[in-house]
Amino acid sequence: MLKNKKSQSSSLTPAVLSDNILSPETFQDGLPLPKIIAFDLDYTLWPFWVDTHVSPPLKAKDNNTKSVDRWGESFTFYPDVPSILLSAKSTSPPIALATASRTSAPDIATSLLKQLHLPPSSETASTSKASGKRAYDIFDYMQIFPGDKKTHFARIQKASGVEYEEMLFFDDERRNRNVE
Repeated sequence: MLKNKKSQSSSLTPAVLSDNILSPETFQDGLPLPKIIAFDLDYTLWPFWVDTHVSPPLKAKDNNTKSVDRWGESFTFYPDVPSILLSAKSTSPPIALATASRTSAPDIATSLLKQLHLPPSSETASTSKASGKRAYDIFDYMQIFPGDKKTHFARIQKASGVEYEEMLFFDDERRNRNVE
């Protein structure tokens, strides 16, 4: 599934994106940033395997900060993930974001990304029931299907026109280093 849409200082203070959401210093230290950051999903953005731990149907809960499956199990991002994703989009120019997941349950993964929302910005947080932006909508390129990560990245590269050297990839599995 493809969706298109200078020197380091020790005195850096993380930017505040919204209440209790700090931007990582990496995005402000003046060093070069990639044009695309790609993330695996399972055990990279969230602490579970979507194809073995999640049992549909899913229902969003707690203002879209988590999703609950048929057994009442809760699923959400690792705590720092919203800050990292929002910070990447707050850089100038914004860093494009991609998913590269070989899950055998792409529909469930996509559903979770649509249900889970990132915290609202300071401007929208004051409105009642503001649930922020869907995680799904923050990603510029989505590759969620079983297969080799080389295929995922070939499609991201073709759609974006960005050279591989300008991409940064996060994944928890050693076998996916074949994209180096």
